[in-house]
Amino acid sequence: MISFVGSMRGASLPRRSWYGIAGAALLIASGAIHLDLYVTGYKSIPTIGPLFLLQIIAAFVLAVAIPLTGHRLAYLAGAGFGLATLGGYLLSLKVGLFGFTEVRTTAGIIAAIIDIAIFAVLAAGMISGLGLGRRLLPAVGAVSAIALALTIAFVASPATPAPVATGGGGGGQTLDARTIDGKALLTDAKGLTLYTFAPDKVNKSVCYGDCASYWPPVPGNMSAGPGVTGKIGTITRTDGTTQATYNGRPLYTYIGDHGPGTAAGNNINLNGGLWLDVPVGSG
Repeated sequence: MISFVGSMRGASLPRRSWYGIAGAALLIASGAIHLDLYVTGYKSIPTIGPLFLLQIIAAFVLAVAIPLTGHRLAYLAGAGFGLATLGGYLLSLKVGLFGFTEVRTTAGIIAAIIDIAIFAVLAAGMISGLGLGRRLLPAVGAVSAIALALTIAFVASPATPAPVATGGGGGGQTLDARTIDGKALLTDAKGLTLYTFAPDKVNKSVCYGDCASYWPPVPGNMSAGPGVTGKIGTITRTDGTTQATYNGRPLYTYIGDHGPGTAAGNNINLNGGLWLDVPVGSG
């Protein structure tokens, strides 16, 4: 054990090791994906936004440090980064993290696979540099295989519903007016802030796929609660489900809202357009 720690402290791999180059490339890819997600919406999510920013910074710092220094501790940090990032994604996907429940998206799945590859490449590089390849490389392969199997299982299995992703529940409920951030805003019956999507047309939604995962459409057949003015309607989406509208604008909730009384999705660009809350009485 002492000799292992000593070798970790004092030894480096060749700076042009393919392990380091491949690991750095994977870290850059991970950082780029998370940077795009952060800029296009995650920065507005309490706690998750700052964690995303730290994750992005760590990815780019490690991507420089690993090939530049070749130090085994840098490799160890990179491998740990891959597992920690994957663990955070799977946890938020299945049970939620800091009040936020992730949804299954293409970008998220790609990032998870990259995280597994980061661990596998950098852990293998570190172990090979220590001369322990024959003994420990099978363990790295086993951990990577388990991580991949868990990712597939978590992505394939139904996610635990997030309180903020229900879109107001079933039809026949009311749309209400509540004061949020000093404004009278349109909410669903649970008090979740409702939003409109700028690219939508009158009585027509263009938010499908990943977009609808982040912005669940509010079910149709709603009625006006106390204080709500304006025309409430219902449209049929291309997938056959119904969606509520307000003065002809399709309505959505946002998974980034932790619960009633928050409006984290207001005035942000995500999934191809601008999202805005709905002041009561607006057209």
